[in-house]
Amino acid sequence: MTKMIFVNLPVADLPRSIAFYETLGFTINPAFTDETASAMQWSEAIHVMILSHDKWRTFTTRPIPDPGSSEVALALSLDSRAAVDAMIEAAAASGGTPDINPPQDHGFMYGRDLADPDGHVWGPFWMDPAVANGEAQAS
Repeated sequence: MTKMIFVNLPVADLPRSIAFYETLGFTINPAFTDETASAMQWSEAIHVMILSHDKWRTFTTRPIPDPGSSEVALALSLDSRAAVDAMIEAAAASGGTPDINPPQDHGFMYGRDLADPDGHVWGPFWMDPAVANGEAQAS
């Protein structure tokens, strides 16, 4: 079986969050979606479970972080610099916060950060495939 990752995130408004993640290019997996949670698929191996606060509390008694806190930053690789910019623009247009940290441009790697409507941090980035594959040195 392929190893996968399922990121679980508490959200205040499930329909708003579903719409936001769809705008970024995630798709809904209806097999794991109901009125309390939605499985949002990024790839065959990467899934994000967005859970209403009530649903989240069935998994843990730990407090839900306040929006604006930094509990984790999640990076998503994209195919180009333009795709990074497009995701940031889509986030801004659909209730997210673009460039919550300064953009990073290292020549061989380019990234920008956004926050979803609940303050969860995502970092879309592009890396030169030759550097990523070890065929070239980072410069």
